[in-house]
Formats: sequence, structure tokens, C-alpha cells
Amino acid sequence: MSRREYAINITVNEILITKVIIDPHYEEKHSGSINDEIILNLVKTLDGQNFEPDDEKSPYSYFVTDGIVFNEKAYKLIWLLEDNEIYIGVINAYRR
Repeated sequence: MSRREYAINITVNEILITKVIIDPHYEEKHSGSINDEIILNLVKTLDGQNFEPDDEKSPYSYFVTDGIVFNEKAYKLIWLLEDNEIYIGVINAYRR
């Protein structure tokens, strides 16, 4: 399974984000309740916000955003930003 890329146009942590890269890791345990389309909608909820990283290992900053509500269901999104890059990498996502 390879990572998938999608175009997007949002601002997160005052960075213009134009791409989302989704790691297929979530499919191992959560494919029955989540898919790429849902993940893209979860990422869109980050637009216009600033987040403090949960962890930093240069050049990456890691974030955990819990309690994102989409279609009346709550989700947890684990994602990253890379220094000087314009994408969000989605490491994992699942329903709460």
C-alpha cells in the first residue's frame, strides 16, 4: 500500500497547505469506519487554526487532534507538518 496525495487549499498554523498525503496505515484496523474522503473532510476542519505540536522531531512536527465532529460522528486525526513544506501528512485517523 502506498501513500496517496490530494490537492487542498487551506491554511494551518499560518501556512498555506496545498496538498494532503494520506498514509494507508489507518486501513489496517479502521477501514470499516473511515476512508480517504472522510479524512479529507477532517483535514478541512483544521483550516484557519493554529495548533501546538504534541511532539517534534526535526524536520517534523506531530499533532493529535481529537474530537473532530463530521456527520455527527467524532474522530481522532494524527497528522504532521514538515518544516518548509506545504503539505499535511496524515499518519492515522479513526472514529472515537
